[in-house]
Amino acid sequence: MNLNDVHRGIQKHKKRKRIGRGPGSGQGKTAGKGHKGQKARHGWSQPSVFEGGTMALVRRVPKRGFHNQFAPAVATVNVRDLDEAFESGEEVTIEALRAKNLAKGRFDVLKVLGDGELTKKLKVTAHRFSRSALEKIQQAGGEAVTLPGRKPVVKNKQGKKK
Repeated sequence: MNLNDVHRGIQKHKKRKRIGRGPGSGQGKTAGKGHKGQKARHGWSQPSVFEGGTMALVRRVPKRGFHNQFAPAVATVNVRDLDEAFESGEEVTIEALRAKNLAKGRFDVLKVLGDGELTKKLKVTAHRFSRSALEKIQQAGGEAVTLPGRKPVVKNKQGKKK
């Protein structure tokens, strides 16, 4: 082996294979597609879920549930968490909740839920409040401020939207 053999036959830009250009090219007649059949036809491509004629797995597995991609992403914080994280007289905002790692990730709406007890007087600012959370905040002498933004969902006692 010689040193100049290393690069022999290697081209920077390889010419494309011209198929279907006569018998002399070696890729004439059927142009590498074999004889007849669906795979030889123009525009044919195999579906990604094709399993050789067997019913595809994606069609065998039952569909369950529903996902509304247009629904707002709602972050929730319980009254119990506010009582543990904040001192009496403090103001609870989205930024303050993020700083204390109570509101994580990306969300459109912040909702305060009424799980637990609140013993401190807090000024809580959020998009939504559950009825029990609102009562507990007011009972502790605090204030609940509703942020503007997405239109709040108003429900009657049966849980149906008005």
